[in-house]
Amino acid sequence: MKTAIIINNESFGMGDDELGKKLLGAFLRKLWASEKLPDFIMCYNSGVKVICKGSAVLDALHGLCERGVDIIACGTCIDHYDLGNSIEVGRRSDMNEIVSIMMNYDKVITV
Repeated sequence: MKTAIIINNESFGMGDDELGKKLLGAFLRKLWASEKLPDFIMCYNSGVKVICKGSAVLDALHGLCERGVDIIACGTCIDHYDLGNSIEVGRRSDMNEIVSIMMNYDKVITV
């Protein structure tokens, strides 16, 4: 089953942001260690911050990338947050690719 994960925030869930950042880290590290992996991780809005310098989850994202997960980030969002020179993992993409993945994959999970 073709699977994609959306990260649209730098924290996991609603509520306390520090807790949410810990939860996102735990989620990505468990995902990295799992047998079944998504095909894509798509980052947009403030979710693009997780692929940049200073992110606490770069280890897990690098590990996922090394295991074949394609990590993409919305170029408009990268520009909005002025992060063009800060990307550490993954690649810049656009809304055309993000929409195409959302519409053509069997399972799209937003975290």
